[in-house]
Amino acid sequence: MEWKGVMPAVTTKFTANDELDLEMFSTNLQAQLDAGVEAIILGGSLGEASTLTNVEKQALVEHAVSLVDGRVPIVMNIAERSTRSAVTLAGNAKDWGAKGLMLLPPMQYKATDYEVLTYFQTIASNTDLPIMIYNNPVDYKIEVTLEMFDELLKLDNILAVKESTRDITNITRIRNVFGDRLKILCGVDTLALESMAMGADGWVAGLVCAFPAETVAIYKLIKAGRIADAISIYRWFMPLLELDINPQLVQNIKLAEVATGIGTEHVRAPRLPLQGNERKRVLGIIEEGVRSRPHLSDYSIL
Repeated sequence: MEWKGVMPAVTTKFTANDELDLEMFSTNLQAQLDAGVEAIILGGSLGEASTLTNVEKQALVEHAVSLVDGRVPIVMNIAERSTRSAVTLAGNAKDWGAKGLMLLPPMQYKATDYEVLTYFQTIASNTDLPIMIYNNPVDYKIEVTLEMFDELLKLDNILAVKESTRDITNITRIRNVFGDRLKILCGVDTLALESMAMGADGWVAGLVCAFPAETVAIYKLIKAGRIADAISIYRWFMPLLELDINPQLVQNIKLAEVATGIGTEHVRAPRLPLQGNERKRVLGIIEEGVRSRPHLSDYSIL
């Protein structure tokens, strides 16, 4: 697989009875494919991975693999509490049909640099699937430094980073040290245009779950050098993108999916649907975004 383009970190669809909603899952995946995404990422934070059983993870991966039918690779997120479980899930993911892995750092506690390196190296040494490291010190309190990447890149299947440090200059640092050896995908919706303008290869996106065509349009315009056109869509998108950098990002994005007809609001406890003034605030942002949605045909990019 190639680590480039828009890669949706898709939400997991549930029914009102708290079971997997594979029908709505299919509807959303098809919308992503129609928009021209480059891969589908399952089981991330936005996918409520911590609440899913392995049986459910298998069902999601196998269903997605069947639906995409080779058009794009399926990437499985690994966010386990033990190294043994992570290695097992990585092996399972390949058996289920995944073509790549996204690895979060150890989730049990704030590990040392040595522990983080050993964790990643152990998983990578036990699979031949290509790997993207998720570097998000803001949310997970563990930073994968350039020195750590220098060690990790000795393993041939560690190929990319989901860059979520919130520091745009880190993209230049990575390029200066590693060139194209380490592919860079922006992991923060509100920094996507800036990141790609600075050389990021792609965008692991959240609001793409509700607005796939607009997300892909921004990527295509930037890569075509049409920065002003990309900015015009990005400015419309920004109030919506800010719903991603919020502890209730899952609820927010699922509400947006409802508004665009490719999702439901159902989340899995302990998450609960938004209530009161916060719900009104988020719905107001979504309603305005849908009302003022740009006409992509004006940009001649499709």
